[in-house]
Amino acid sequence: METFVAIWGVAAILSLLIGAAVAYAKRLDMSAWAAWCFFFPPALIILLLRKKNTGPRVRKRSLDDDDYARD
Repeated sequence: METFVAIWGVAAILSLLIGAAVAYAKRLDMSAWAAWCFFFPPALIILLLRKKNTGPRVRKRSLDDDDYARD
């Protein structure tokens, strides 16, 4: 059982790093994809199958942006 946990941990960390790099290259939200790939390593397959974002790079809103948002 310890071997399985160790292998899963290594796979999760490698998936996190590869997922972040691929998401950055495809102009997608790097932090969200890195998190998904860490918690669920097969999500890397979904990321690899997605098309590249041709628009502007996704910008994460900061908490300060919420303070200035008008309804």
